[in-house]
Amino acid sequence: MVISLAVLILFCSGAAVADAHVKWFTDVVPEKETIIGILSPLFMGIALFVAVLLAVLTQVLPLLSKWKLMLKVDNKLDQMRRYSILILKYGLAAALLIQVVSGSLFVPEFEISSQLESILLWSAIILLLIPHHWATKAGALVTLWLLVKLLLAVGLFHMLDYGFYLAIIVALLLEKTKVQNWGMPFLYLATGLSLCWVAVEKWVFPTMALDIIENHGVPTFGFAPAAFVVMAAFIEFVVGYLLVVGILNRLLSIVLTGIFISTTMLFGMTELVGHFMIHIVLIIFIIEGVSFYKPPVEMHKRKLDQMIFISLNFLFALSLFLLIYYRFA
Repeated sequence: MVISLAVLILFCSGAAVADAHVKWFTDVVPEKETIIGILSPLFMGIALFVAVLLAVLTQVLPLLSKWKLMLKVDNKLDQMRRYSILILKYGLAAALLIQVVSGSLFVPEFEISSQLESILLWSAIILLLIPHHWATKAGALVTLWLLVKLLLAVGLFHMLDYGFYLAIIVALLLEKTKVQNWGMPFLYLATGLSLCWVAVEKWVFPTMALDIIENHGVPTFGFAPAAFVVMAAFIEFVVGYLLVVGILNRLLSIVLTGIFISTTMLFGMTELVGHFMIHIVLIIFIIEGVSFYKPPVEMHKRKLDQMIFISLNFLFALSLFLLIYYRFA
């Protein structure tokens, strides 16, 4: 079942629209879909199917984790955890370098607007490259200043797409402190929530994703473009949800890495600039696994209770994200 899920994700997301920030690649004016249009029979059917699939997944995972091959792989990756913060720090420096060279600030849709921003970006890069935790904290604070400045300019709603940057900064600031172990959980949470948030955009403003499919020759594997957009958004939402609840983090990170590589080949430099930092985060997730906490589903001991919990919790999260996004979009 787990392998089938992974193959399904890879197959459906091969079209690359699943994890693309659609606003980067289209100039179409967003047209808000009606709530009745969003809650179509296809949407409702997929939601119920995924809820049942996730319930079954909670019972399959314990069996998967006992495989000898999985145990060996997990052991090897566990030994690499001490490098996670270094990968995060130098990865952020590399991402900022790519951005400043391309003239963008964090993501392609935001351009560097002043000489001061360029100076601050270069300062952050240099500080992050210095092998000392105080220099790392200084670089993180400079990056935070730029992030807050951008947030004030474009608004909180828009910046929720990129909440993982705040989590990266927090993780770097917590390095070598008494609460440094909170850095990685926060990174998982923010990245998962960002993926869920971006997924909802495709349901609320489907015309942008449809324009990308048409103008970039994105294959839909025989599905109608409108149906494919709905399914692609579900894939992204489920991946984000599973990262938040701590299920299949390593496998999902590998799958997502493959997806983002395919989008880079399709969309080129814009995609590289926008998603390079996500690649770094996913590498860290592959290394970290779920060592920092037990999945919430394990609060329940009986299998039936676990299955009900994960299904209802998914439907609740889906409804909450959709309603909040639709209200403020």
